[in-house]
This record gives sequence, C-alpha cells and structure tokens, in this order.
Amino acid sequence: MESKTYYLLAADTLLFIHVLFVAFVILGLILILVGKVLSWQWVHNRRFRLLHMLAIAVVVVQSWFGIVCPLTTWEMALREKAGDTVYSGTFISHWLDSILYFTAPAWVFAVCYTIFGLLVVASWVWVRPKPS
Repeated sequence: MESKTYYLLAADTLLFIHVLFVAFVILGLILILVGKVLSWQWVHNRRFRLLHMLAIAVVVVQSWFGIVCPLTTWEMALREKAGDTVYSGTFISHWLDSILYFTAPAWVFAVCYTIFGLLVVASWVWVRPKPS
C-alpha cells in the first residue's frame, strides 16, 4: 500500500473520531435529558457527566478564541500529504455547509456552542450526577 493510501486512511480515521466526538456531545445531552424523564440511573454517572462537560467546554473555549479543532487540523494535514482536497474553516461549519448549505459567520457558531454548553451546565443542575 502506498503512503498516499495510509495518509487517507489516517485522515478518514480522524474524521470518524471527530464524528464520534460530536455525536457524544450532542447525543450525550439528549440521553441525559431523556434519561432524567425515564429514570435511567446511568445518566447520573459522575465520570460520564464530567467527560461530557469537558467535551463541550473544549468546543466552547475553542470557538470563543477562534481555535480550529486539532482533529480538523490533523485531518486536513493528512489529506494534504495524500494530495487530497482540503477544506477551510471548522469541521462543523464545513459539514453544515456541505450537507445543509448553511453558512454563517464564526460568531454564530460560537454563540450556538455556548448556548449548547449552557444547556449542558443546566442539565448538570437538573440531572444531578451522583458522587463517585
């Protein structure tokens, strides 16, 4: 297998990890809220909740400081090494533009991430984690 194939495989792997990260953040909040209503005990797990809070905190901080996610940067570097096409901007803005044809200034994404982060904080209050 030539090096171009390895770079593309690594880039695709990073893209998959990035999708899993986004799914964890979004689905995590949905499951926490649904779990509260349905009395699922696992949504009170402190380690899960701390990891979820940390994940959205990283996204919010990156957006407010204009930092492109390292996963995006690494993926694009690998695609460039493979001679593949690369995109500019953030992972979310690229895929929203590609899938939904939605473009917005960076501040809009920062505000959306912040609101989502505040929802995660509110879920911490409404669905209390149990002490470990």
